[in-house]
Amino acid sequence: MFKLGFIGIVCLSGIALALPSKPILRKLDPLRFQHARDDSTGQYHLIDMWMTADHIAEAARYNPEESNVYHLFTRLNPTVSQPLVIGNLNWLASSNISGARRTIVLIHGWRDSATSELNTVLVPALLAAEDLNVVVVDWSVGASTINYPVALDNAIASGVAVEQFFDWVNFYLRGSPVQYHIIGHGLGGHQAGVVARRMPRLGESVPYVTGLDPSLVGWINHPDRFNPDDGVYTEVIHTNAGINGYLADLAKVDFYPNGGESMPGCDSHSCDHLRSIFYFAESITSGGFTGRRCANYLTAVLQVCTLPGTLQMGGLRPKFGSEGVYFLRTNAAPPFSQG
Repeated sequence: MFKLGFIGIVCLSGIALALPSKPILRKLDPLRFQHARDDSTGQYHLIDMWMTADHIAEAARYNPEESNVYHLFTRLNPTVSQPLVIGNLNWLASSNISGARRTIVLIHGWRDSATSELNTVLVPALLAAEDLNVVVVDWSVGASTINYPVALDNAIASGVAVEQFFDWVNFYLRGSPVQYHIIGHGLGGHQAGVVARRMPRLGESVPYVTGLDPSLVGWINHPDRFNPDDGVYTEVIHTNAGINGYLADLAKVDFYPNGGESMPGCDSHSCDHLRSIFYFAESITSGGFTGRRCANYLTAVLQVCTLPGTLQMGGLRPKFGSEGVYFLRTNAAPPFSQG
């Protein structure tokens, strides 16, 4: 143990003044330090949600127009992708993409990649259900940073680039936004909204946008978060609400399986967060998942929904005209649907 005298205090004060400061440029959340889940490992990291100059500089180095890669899967190539890059007409022309098919866009989350569960689970399910163009967006260069606020900014920048890519594709295929269904998980859930809201052309909007447990941290007051009007029909499935996933309703229709948290058969928040992917995949292949209407998201979380009216969760086709919050129960293992 030691005593710090006046001279020592003066010396330390001088050192503190000499250290380079990191001014706060933006507060993404009122609570500065939070834990957020790493989608690639399931581990939690303590993150600083107040953007410093260093964060801004790191985000500025990400160029999604150059680094994003788009992997095409069709029934002609269901297991090996055909990579597409904006501006490369030779790759586009020689690929199996077709303007006659609907296009499903899959967008992964934080520290994930093209090989994440979102894609390994949904690509085969989608192609088994319908003859589609399934395009996996690999924005892992922007998502791989351990600095979550940077990844959040990169998710928005990537969304802008993804929309530009599909605008280029549509020009050469004579395609239209009405042929698209955009699906995202975690940070990718909000990115899906960014893509869809920027895509409308000549009065044509994306008919179907799905958010699979979109992220909570940093998005409560964020202007670019998923919102009901991102597409003609928007749907969110909440499976880790209030932890990794957004707690309140975000879409025209929000489903809260098992109250939106603590999924049967799961023993971790990481498992809960991923369950939205597996539920959606099963909704495509076998249907089921009938939700009971709730007064609001709080009654869904409390599992006290008694309003008349039911709606099927997920599926390949948009449920135009539907709105509201719904609750349902699932099984602990496949088949997850109870009907």
